[in-house]
Amino acid sequence: MSYDDVEIEDMEWNEELQAYTYPCPCGDLFQITKEDLKLGEEIARCPSCSLYITVIYNMEDFLDDQNSKKNLEPPKQQAVTVA
Repeated sequence: MSYDDVEIEDMEWNEELQAYTYPCPCGDLFQITKEDLKLGEEIARCPSCSLYITVIYNMEDFLDDQNSKKNLEPPKQQAVTVA
């Protein structure tokens, strides 16, 4: 059984690990990569203990890197010229 269910928005992107991370009670971090998410994986594991979490996310956000950037960033405002 999963230690917890965690929304992807509550996880942090770790550039060094190239993975989304979330604090584990043991002091390490649960980890899951974008590639895992693209493949439909929803389990983030801790490398230091036996705990794991279930990641709640929309798989469509990770099918295409362009889409994931668009969906995870706030929309940019565009100037509108009124004639």
